[in-house]
Amino acid sequence: MSKQNRRLFLQQSAATAAVASGLYASESAAQDSKNPLEKLNIACIGTANRAAADVEGVMTDNIVALCDIDARYLERSKKMLTEKNGLEPRTYADYREMIDVEGDKFDAVTVATTDHHHAPATIRAINAGKHVYCEKPLTHTVQEARIIAEAAAKKGVATQLGTQIHAGDNYRRVVEVIQSGAIGDVTDVHVWVGKGWGITPLTGDEADAPDFLNWDLWIGPAPVRPYVAGRYHPAQWRRFWDFGQGTLGDMACHYMDLPFWALKLRHPTHCEAEGAEVHEQMAPTGLVVRYKYPARGDMVACNLTWYDGDMIPKQVAGERVPASGVMFVGTEGNMFANYGSYRLFPSDKFKSFEPPALSIPKSIGHHQEWIKACKDGSPTTCNFDYSGALTESVLLGNVSYRVGKALDWDAKNLVATNCSEADSFITKEYRSGWEVAR
Repeated sequence: MSKQNRRLFLQQSAATAAVASGLYASESAAQDSKNPLEKLNIACIGTANRAAADVEGVMTDNIVALCDIDARYLERSKKMLTEKNGLEPRTYADYREMIDVEGDKFDAVTVATTDHHHAPATIRAINAGKHVYCEKPLTHTVQEARIIAEAAAKKGVATQLGTQIHAGDNYRRVVEVIQSGAIGDVTDVHVWVGKGWGITPLTGDEADAPDFLNWDLWIGPAPVRPYVAGRYHPAQWRRFWDFGQGTLGDMACHYMDLPFWALKLRHPTHCEAEGAEVHEQMAPTGLVVRYKYPARGDMVACNLTWYDGDMIPKQVAGERVPASGVMFVGTEGNMFANYGSYRLFPSDKFKSFEPPALSIPKSIGHHQEWIKACKDGSPTTCNFDYSGALTESVLLGNVSYRVGKALDWDAKNLVATNCSEADSFITKEYRSGWEVAR
């Protein structure tokens, strides 16, 4: 297949995603996609830590370009790919340059960077007509999530959020049980994670960044600040509002994903948060966020409460609980679930419970769902329409916390109707050259 014909095939098949029926195409189509002549050409933005797992996840196809601001990571990933796949990918420090220069040389992009780079990288890839797999949270602000979802729909590209647990068998079984009505109407959901990316003492001295690190590109769209060894790169940036969104931004897209899927949630009408006194630069050590969701079809209105860090509960709905999980509270019973198992309460009532028949197909793998969608237009389960709404809800919690007020939320217009102060946290200003706009 010529390069021109292969690109035409990929573009035409992606455009059929909106009308494709069923979660996956036939097994024979999945096998056909392994034909080397039909492999995607993929560029990976970010190569280490979580990004390394994404690189590995798409190695079934051709990784032709790599981008990272850390030359050590870049060289290590390039060497690994060359040795394993026999391809020597081209390398870049600036993803804007990579997208501009590479042009028609690749079809799809993975984005696994600091949160504040997710939207700038993703919007440029989408606008260039590339399929995108982006790590969670999809964006750094509420408004960015809406912009990205709308752009992806307009371009007709295949998309997937990096919520890998979504591909697990247990999440599928929980969705089936909840939607079967086994615990009745779900009126409340509690979601908690004991992890805490909170305030930490700002130690260390300002210095020149090491030669292997392009600090200006690392800062990217954020306000310029000096480099401090160990403070931000490689792992501590999630604590800082300029670069991450604390524990809520890190973990809620994984755990709130389950009630979003099972209860068909979309946009809240109300959000309020509580935690320690707001720090200008850093996220809190613990947070509680309360959301109200309206009725959806035959599903009743629902409250969802998130807890993280040092504010997680020891008991939920009368049950002692581990350090992370989800509790669905229904009119006929309760369900505890996590990534690997679920339990129904009261135990005596559900002793002889027979789960409903399997209705959600087994995943072929979170990355492989996306790769397949890029090739044949089959839908993904965490596309940017679904995950954009999820990300908006997640990040709205930090908006409420930072303004110190409960928000009455107009999702259509992305406005807190009772709190104009929220506007500055729903969106943000960008350093010149890094803008994210419709």
